[in-house]
Amino acid sequence: MNGDKAVQQLATFAGGCFWCMVKPFDELPGIVSVVSGYTGGHTVNPTYEEVGTETTGHIEAVQITYEPELFPYERLLEIYWQLIDPTDKGGQFMDRGYSYRTAIFVHSEEQREKAEASKEALKASKRFKAPIVTEILPAAPFYPAEALHQDYYKTHPLDYKMYLKGSGRGEFAEQHWNNREDRERLRKQLTGLQYEVTQNKSTEPPYQNEYWDHFREGLYVDVLSSDPLFSSADKFASGTGWPGFTRPIEEGLIRREADYSSGQVRTALRSRLSGAYLGHLFHDGPEPTKQHYRINSAALRFIPKEELEANGLGRYLSLFE
Repeated sequence: MNGDKAVQQLATFAGGCFWCMVKPFDELPGIVSVVSGYTGGHTVNPTYEEVGTETTGHIEAVQITYEPELFPYERLLEIYWQLIDPTDKGGQFMDRGYSYRTAIFVHSEEQREKAEASKEALKASKRFKAPIVTEILPAAPFYPAEALHQDYYKTHPLDYKMYLKGSGRGEFAEQHWNNREDRERLRKQLTGLQYEVTQNKSTEPPYQNEYWDHFREGLYVDVLSSDPLFSSADKFASGTGWPGFTRPIEEGLIRREADYSSGQVRTALRSRLSGAYLGHLFHDGPEPTKQHYRINSAALRFIPKEELEANGLGRYLSLFE
C-alpha cells in the first residue's frame, strides 16, 4: 500500500536497551526502517563501548523512518509507552545508568505537541502511580550503532529471546497494560462472544456467525483497534462455516504463534497491535498459495467500500478497482 512518492518522516525514541526497541515497530505498514543508535550526546560517532562508559552523554535509541499517512505518529507513541517504564529515572528494567534512560526526541513542533499530549493522557489515565519522568527533547544528531546491534532480534534470535525474558519487560507490560481494569473496560466495550473470542481464544459456532457467508465489498477491521486486517477481495467460500481469506491486507498487522491446544500443532493468528485472537492459518485454501486464514467473525468489524473514505481508509479503495 506504499505510494512511490509517499511522504516520510523520522521518529526517535529512547527506551533502554535498543535491542528491545526494534521488533515492536519493525515491519508494520508504513514503517520504512528502524535503526538502532545513539543520540543526545556531545561527541561525534560514539561507539557502543564509549556510550557504555556514560562519558559521552549519549543514550541508546531507535530512529524510525515512517510514512505518517499509513502509520501516524500517534500510533508510534502508543506503542512506545507500552514498551517502557516511564517512571524510572535510572535506566530501564535490568539495564541501569544514564545511557538507558527514556526520552522522546521530537523532529518538529507538531511532533512535540503530539508527544506532550500523549504524555498528559498517560498521566491522566493514572495507569502508573509514580510520576511520569520520560523527557520530551528536541532531536539531536543520531549515530547508527555498529552492525552487531542492528536487527538484533533477527540476527541473534535465541540471545534476544533470553535477554528479553530476563529483562522483565514482558511482565511489566502485562501488569500495566493488560490488567484487571483493562479487561473490565473491554468487557463493557465488547459483546460476550467478542470478548471470549478475542481475549480467551474461544471459537464461535460455525454457520452461526455474522460474516461466514458475507461477500459485500469492503474491509474487515480489528473489532478492538479498527486496524484493517482483511479485504472482501481476498475472501472465499471456505465451506467451513467461518469467514475465510487467502491473505491479510498487511502482513505486518498479523501475528502468528504456535498453538498446541488441540493436541496438534496449529498456527494461531492475532491482530498484532491489539493482541486480539483472530483464528487460525491453514493450507487448504485456493491456489496458488493455498493459504486459508480462518477467522472468527466476532474478532472483526465490516466497513463497506462506500464508507472507507469516511473511516479514514480511503487509501484502500484501490483494492476494489
